[in-house]
Amino acid sequence: MRKMNRELSSWLVAQRHPIERLMAASLGDAIPAAGSPEAETLRRFRSFAAAALRRGDGAVPALDGIRVDEHRATLLLSSWIDAAAAAAGPDAAPVREALVPILVRFRIHLRSAQPARQASGAPRSSKRREVSAAIDRISDAFLAIDVDNGRIADANPGAGALLGTTRDALLNSDVTKLLSEPARDTWWTQLDAVAEGGEPRRFVSSLIDSGGEPIEVEVSVTRFAKRTRTLALVVARPTDRR
Repeated sequence: MRKMNRELSSWLVAQRHPIERLMAASLGDAIPAAGSPEAETLRRFRSFAAAALRRGDGAVPALDGIRVDEHRATLLLSSWIDAAAAAAGPDAAPVREALVPILVRFRIHLRSAQPARQASGAPRSSKRREVSAAIDRISDAFLAIDVDNGRIADANPGAGALLGTTRDALLNSDVTKLLSEPARDTWWTQLDAVAEGGEPRRFVSSLIDSGGEPIEVEVSVTRFAKRTRTLALVVARPTDRR
């Protein structure tokens, strides 16, 4: 069962765009705008579904900053599951059987987080907050790594979901804890090249999640130089080669 779930997780990543096309065809004008709370909730659910299939009950959805009507969000997520089942063809039944319980878990977390979101009030409307919110919305994992000491200066909820932890737990942690011994040389070679040369880099390597499981990822890195330090801005996306 664990192997089947890992294969389904990889399949969902590989079939993301075909599933989205089927969903758009089904919903038509009812498809939410890309920047809407419902669309953001769908991005978070996709990340959670992939993580839950890999790690089981240890996966927790990243709901930082989410403010959404649960009923509308549930209709959208159910439509996504319908589209995933349609994309699976003859395997529709097992795909639906695997994803429906994950949606139930996601709804429970979403509902329990609602009081905290209401108490937190409206988000700050600064340019810096807008940039942070944009990073938080992407489903891929984002890490800002201080190349001098290997500490994670910033991360997004997608990184927490991928690695089976929370964004806050990643902050100021040592990135080498997320890397296997064989992967460290590759990562540091690439990060050093970005820090010294400034040219963006792309490579395939792996990360280690909170359960010790390796996750193969496609990585893009760009350089962000500040007066006091240089950051490597990393975006990592799971590959489908599991």
